[in-house]
Amino acid sequence: MDKRNSALPLILLSEQFARLPGIGLKSAERLAYHVMNMPESEVKAFADALLNAKRTVHCCDICQNFTEDELCPICSDPRRDKATICVVETPKDIAAFERTKEYGGVYHVLHGLISPIDGVTPDKLRIKELLKRIDGSVGEVIMATNPTVEGEATAMYISKLLKPLDVKVTRLAFGLPIGGMLEYADEITLYKALANRNEI
Repeated sequence: MDKRNSALPLILLSEQFARLPGIGLKSAERLAYHVMNMPESEVKAFADALLNAKRTVHCCDICQNFTEDELCPICSDPRRDKATICVVETPKDIAAFERTKEYGGVYHVLHGLISPIDGVTPDKLRIKELLKRIDGSVGEVIMATNPTVEGEATAMYISKLLKPLDVKVTRLAFGLPIGGMLEYADEITLYKALANRNEI
């Protein structure tokens, strides 16, 4: 955006959009101009939705998935197999697995991956919360982090912590492409990866 020919509030709005993941400067500029063409009632509804989500959505007390309630719908579902925990990086990864309709266990969200270069150390992830869940009733923990360097490092780190706790630790089979992201995988690829997981 040409700062010499634009109003300051429009520039600031564009800069805020550019801070979102996957939004480049050109896309941010288009979004800012789009907002300017929206009726004020729609802009207010958009702003209210942002604030409402930020204020009311929090982490589930058990699995760390996003929820409005104390427990997320999956953790509070008595039909789910609580003896199998699938460990994922983000809440959106849960949605990818749920689309397969093939997994009946529960989840644990780490909210990131170990990445020393980015300043993400194990203590900044929800690993302690996972370890608290291993109480003798859990038979298997599936490491379903993305097949990236960070995903592999995180899976190996957690598996080493879990091994002494007498629980089976498995890793998704690599029907998933190396360097790929779970949220973009189709249902068949995810199902094959889940079905062919290996112990680590």
